[in-house]
Amino acid sequence: MTPWNLLALPPLPLDALRGLLAPLGDAVSVHAPAARDRASLIEALGEAEIVLGDWSGGLALDAEAVKAAPRLAFVQQPSVGVEAHDLGALSAAGVPLANTAGVSAVAVAEWCVGAALALARRLVEADAAVRAGRWPQLDLGPTELSGSRVGIVGFGPIGAACARLFGAFGCELSYWTRTPRTESYGAAYRPLDEVVAGSDVLVLVIALSEETRGLVDPRRMRAGSLLVNAARGGVVDQDALVAALRDGHLGGAALDVYEEEPLPALDPLRDLAGVLLSPHVAGVTPQATGRLVGAVLDNLRAAISGAPVAYVVNDAPPQISRRPAADR
Repeated sequence: MTPWNLLALPPLPLDALRGLLAPLGDAVSVHAPAARDRASLIEALGEAEIVLGDWSGGLALDAEAVKAAPRLAFVQQPSVGVEAHDLGALSAAGVPLANTAGVSAVAVAEWCVGAALALARRLVEADAAVRAGRWPQLDLGPTELSGSRVGIVGFGPIGAACARLFGAFGCELSYWTRTPRTESYGAAYRPLDEVVAGSDVLVLVIALSEETRGLVDPRRMRAGSLLVNAARGGVVDQDALVAALRDGHLGGAALDVYEEEPLPALDPLRDLAGVLLSPHVAGVTPQATGRLVGAVLDNLRAAISGAPVAYVVNDAPPQISRRPAADR
C-alpha cells in the first residue's frame, strides 16, 4: 500500500518527528513544512492526507489552509485544546479533527491542587520573605484548603480529576459545565453564577470557544476568594482580573495560561502581589507526555487501518478514508 502522506506541524526537528512516529512503520511518509510560516504551511498542505497538529498553536488550519489541502482526510491534534483550528471549515470539508482528551487530566488536576495550596498557604510569599532575611510567622495569614468551597468550571476528564483530588482534602465541591454529568465525584451541579459567586477557590478547566470566551468575570467572585486558571487565558476577562487583584477584591490568583503567550514583558500581571505565574506547564509531565504520544499513535494507527478514530471534536465522521485531490 502506498504510504499515507503525513504532514507534521509540531515545533520539533523533522528527524525527531520521524522518530516519534517510527512505530507506524512504512504506513506513513512523514513530512514537515519547509519553514514555520504560513506560506510554507499552505504549500505543504497540497499533498497532505493526515495532519499532525502543532501543540503550540503556531501553525493552524484556518479556512484557507483547509481549502489548500484537497487530499486531507484526518487531523490529529496532539493536545486537548483545538481552538487554533477552524472546526467549521474542517467539518464542511468532511475532515475529522481529534484531540487527546484525558491524557493530561491527572497532571493538570495536580497542578490545580498544588496551585490552590500555594495560594492558600502563601507559600510563594513565605519563601521570598525567608530568602530576604525576614521571619513573618505571624503576618502571612495562611488558610487551610480543607473545608473550603471549591467550584470547578468545566467537567471533562480534568474537571473530574480535580473533583477527586480536591475532594480528598475535604473540600465542599460544586461545578458547572454545559452538560451536567451523571458521575460528579461528590461535586454538586450549580448554575455558573452560583459557582463563581459562592466559591472560596474557583478552578477553571473548561475549553476555550466563542461560547466560553470571557466566561468568568473575577469581579463576580466572592471577596477574598482565589482563582486558579488552567483552562485558557481567554476564558477570563483579563482586564477585570487585573482590576480585581489590584483593588484586593481577590485574595490571589494562580495562572498557567494567558491571553497572550509567552506573557508579554509589560503585562501588569507580572507586577501584582498574590499572583502565582506558571508557563503553561500544568499538563507537561513525562507521564502525561507518554500518554499523549500513545494516544496519538493509537489514533493514527486507527486512521490508516480504516478503524474509527477516537475523540473527534468536530462534526465529521470518525471513519477515515483516503481521497484523491478531485474529491474536493
